[in-house]
Amino acid sequence: MKNDRCFRAGPWGSLGAAICCATPILPFILGIIGLAVFTPFLDYVLFPLLGLFVILTLYGWRQQKRSC
Repeated sequence: MKNDRCFRAGPWGSLGAAICCATPILPFILGIIGLAVFTPFLDYVLFPLLGLFVILTLYGWRQQKRSC
């Protein structure tokens, strides 16, 4: 069951991080709430987060494949 969670959480996290990286949604939201000063530092957080979720997806997929 744990492997199934990794396999399900990975793609959703990857999708969320990719949307925040590729589109100006997050800088727009940060500007609205007054935290636009953090916009230049988003790449330092979002790209490693995207990589982490891709690795989590691959790990869950491998474990799910191994258990079947």
